[in-house]
Amino acid sequence: MIAVVYSGSNYADWRLADRGRTIASFKTAGINPYFNDEKQIIQLLSKNINLIHHAEEIKRIYFYGAGSFSNDLKNIVNNAFSIFFKHGKTTVEHDIDAAAIACCKTRPGIICICESGSNAAWFDGRKVKPNNYGLGFILADEGSANWLGRQLLKAYMNETLPANVKKKFEHRYDPDRRSLLEKVYRQKQPAFFLSSYADFFVDNKEDNYLKNVIITGFTKLIHTYLLPLHKQHPGATVHFTGSIASDFQDYLLEAASETNITIGNIVKEPINNLLTYYSNKN
Repeated sequence: MIAVVYSGSNYADWRLADRGRTIASFKTAGINPYFNDEKQIIQLLSKNINLIHHAEEIKRIYFYGAGSFSNDLKNIVNNAFSIFFKHGKTTVEHDIDAAAIACCKTRPGIICICESGSNAAWFDGRKVKPNNYGLGFILADEGSANWLGRQLLKAYMNETLPANVKKKFEHRYDPDRRSLLEKVYRQKQPAFFLSSYADFFVDNKEDNYLKNVIITGFTKLIHTYLLPLHKQHPGATVHFTGSIASDFQDYLLEAASETNITIGNIVKEPINNLLTYYSNKN
């Protein structure tokens, strides 16, 4: 039996399969070694009935996750999984590698993740080339759910939200300025909190103000990361994974239309492509 895992910071998508047949499909809280230590990861695994039931049967685990970009961070996940899956061998890689497999298989291309966070890289058909774009939710993440949440809260607290959007926002969240600031600056993992406001954009995506915020985010993402990569690799197709790219793909295409880049695949959840890839290898 194999386990394939694709994890953002908010949640992790799991598939358990045996001889090409899917045994279980479920989500857990996200596993990010930048935020979670070995003990916390083991506790998370120990709460899921599917994992408890199949832990000893699983022989290979393929984990792709946000935050797994150095050997030290990969080892946190590897060590925790080795304790929980006593008979399993674990492969730990960054989520951008999963995006490359899901979108390109063995074809070269530019890969971009746009979900709770954002990142981009060049994939040569075999490996993702190192980059400096994974700067996280404070310094980067343009166009992502976290970035959208930041823009929404700033506009609300600066009192620049249009009246109709403000009314919907207050009706839905009953926000309190002090509480909002507390959650952003004092609670653990504020990126999770900021990303949670993506649902507001999804439910009100036809509003012109919110549409412009979304397109602005995509434009920043394209100009900051994708155009420099495209300049290095002229003619390369740009592929996207992630809920924000998928949920707002019309706006993504609109933002891209102002440039010379060509958008290829937009995959909301890479997990199914990853499962097919590894099921064929085992």
